[in-house]
Amino acid sequence: MTLGATIVSVRTPDRTGRVEDIVLGFDTLEPYLTKSRYFGTIVGRYGNRIAKGRFVLDDKPVQLSVNSGANHLHGGNRGFDKVAWKGVPVEGREGVGVVFTYVSADGEEGYPGTVHASVTYTLTEENTLDVSYEATTDKATPINLTNHSYFNLAGRGRGDILQHQLMLNAARYTPVDATLIPTGEIASVEGTPFDFRKPTAIGARIDQPHPQLKNGSGYDHNWVLRDIPGLKHAAHVTEPKSGRTLDVATMEPGMQFYAGNFLDGKLVGKGGRSYRRRSGFCLETQHYPDTPNQPKFPTTLIKPGQSYATRTVFTFGVSK
Repeated sequence: MTLGATIVSVRTPDRTGRVEDIVLGFDTLEPYLTKSRYFGTIVGRYGNRIAKGRFVLDDKPVQLSVNSGANHLHGGNRGFDKVAWKGVPVEGREGVGVVFTYVSADGEEGYPGTVHASVTYTLTEENTLDVSYEATTDKATPINLTNHSYFNLAGRGRGDILQHQLMLNAARYTPVDATLIPTGEIASVEGTPFDFRKPTAIGARIDQPHPQLKNGSGYDHNWVLRDIPGLKHAAHVTEPKSGRTLDVATMEPGMQFYAGNFLDGKLVGKGGRSYRRRSGFCLETQHYPDTPNQPKFPTTLIKPGQSYATRTVFTFGVSK
């Protein structure tokens, strides 16, 4: 839908052919306006957190809106998830889809520059959902767009996601402080609960007494993906009972794996079912959080004359 360029539903079959919706969301518009936890939306102008909403650009301080404790999260009080995009259906050799466009005004949520952004969703015959992002600006500004869908491969509202088997193609991650801002360290996953290089149940180590799991109330961290050009395979997820699978490939350097730790059962979603703690997971392909304040992280700065362009591909399947 045009509000937030949001994915409202993804319907896929299980190994018996039974089709179910596997993304969290609502049956009507009103909760998306007032109660959404970014279900299915495009978040921006900067996805994830920026410490205290502050950074320095061209030797000048920039102050963004603050909407998550002392920090700026997912574009602020009225980020890209809360605005109406323009949508145009498209059909081509690759598949069918929608091109969403939005113009973010200079100064919106404190960001410099007028940004022309577009997101193209393309559904192919190979059961892939290709998400392509583009943006330009007339002033230097950080841009970091991502989709914030919550998945439950058993079917939305069907229990928690702790038995899902997750593989993340990443040997490092970025630890965070108690406010979920990166410390600047890029740490190895070796010997930690963050090592998903082999398929592991999401719930196998999520409550271990690790300081980083305490900070995130579970998994809510950025994994550092392989530094190779073009699309790279980032994640594979299998739900054992249904057999449904999800693969994620991306051009982005990082991916936020969030295990739905802050869902609390108060939101009533599709079909009248409550979304309880850890009833959905997110795989948000991205640049790292707080990059404008972290000179060692890959830059998110886009200048006039430059183009922001990136892709993420979700592939849906079934295991035998």
